[in-house]
Amino acid sequence: MAYSITRERRAEYRRTTQRSNERKRLALVEGLLEPVHPVNQPRFDPGVLMPVQPSNGLRALSMFSGGGGLDLGFERAGFEHVASYEILDICGLTLLHNRPHWSVFAGRFEGDVQQVDWARYHGQVDIIHGGPPCQPFSIAGHQRGSEDERNMWPSFIKAVLAIRPRVFVAENVPGLLNPKFKDFVRQTIEKPLQGKYHLHRFIMQAEQFGVPQIRKRVFIVGFQNPAEHARFQPPVPTHSVVPDLKNALSTCITVREALGLPDIGVDGIAPTLRSGFTGPRSCTGVVNSKASLEAWSRMQVWPNGVQSDRVKASLFPPENGHFRMSVQDCALLQGFPSSWEFKGAVYQQLGQIGNSVAPPVAYHVARSILGAIE
Repeated sequence: MAYSITRERRAEYRRTTQRSNERKRLALVEGLLEPVHPVNQPRFDPGVLMPVQPSNGLRALSMFSGGGGLDLGFERAGFEHVASYEILDICGLTLLHNRPHWSVFAGRFEGDVQQVDWARYHGQVDIIHGGPPCQPFSIAGHQRGSEDERNMWPSFIKAVLAIRPRVFVAENVPGLLNPKFKDFVRQTIEKPLQGKYHLHRFIMQAEQFGVPQIRKRVFIVGFQNPAEHARFQPPVPTHSVVPDLKNALSTCITVREALGLPDIGVDGIAPTLRSGFTGPRSCTGVVNSKASLEAWSRMQVWPNGVQSDRVKASLFPPENGHFRMSVQDCALLQGFPSSWEFKGAVYQQLGQIGNSVAPPVAYHVARSILGAIE
């Protein structure tokens, strides 16, 4: 059903946008608005969720690398980087900015995985990891599956069969496991790998690994060696949203506490951050639903008009006086340490953050794989 709103509501949205633009001009150009909140000092360091491990000698190749969530998680788990492939130039700039020594192939020519001769990596790679675009299986992407031109699963499987790594990891939205895609999974993923790889499928929730955000993703892990496949165990949660003394799990930090905001008596886990690459290209909000907006509102955090840094966010308070987020705040809520910086316009940075695998989640997948093959 097409989304429609009344003429009155549309006019109200237009007036709100106009007021917001005027406030932004007064704050950031004229300097006439007083900050409501001081520049926040976060209390959360995602790095503690993924302690750097010594090199294990295993070589990893990344496909659909995006902002580097899988790459960073595997690196901190001790895997050696071989190459990253990503179609978007801006993501390539982010990867090279953070890791100048990496081999990064980005853009429509070098980064197009449909054009790569993967045979060059045969015998040079122990693991391939990547998140084929999720839009063909997400509600926001209209779940067109194999009919969606963004369906890159055949390219991922082609790379696996050409390189023949010991293990591969593929990440996607839970919608991939929807019964409507059962035939797609069987024909496109399972059938070409039959007799060559043994598969595990499991779902991970970011908040169960200490990331203060509701983010559920499906992982498919394939092993060549049946003994390694048999030894593999999906990552066991390390955190709980509520105190869990029975299982001795740590309690996941909440949004306001993570961002270093004052205690107002209400806090919680962040709703799933929307990617800035979806919807209007200039959109700088991370809200993905009405329920999401209501959750942010209860925590008195303003998720629209995200600013490029914390100082600008502090100088440009929203009308309701809620805390305005910066790109750095969103990255932190996704599990990226402050040392990992994103390049591009704000919406491009939010796109990279929202499309990424939460690095601590990737880290635990990597550690579980290591436990099966060492």
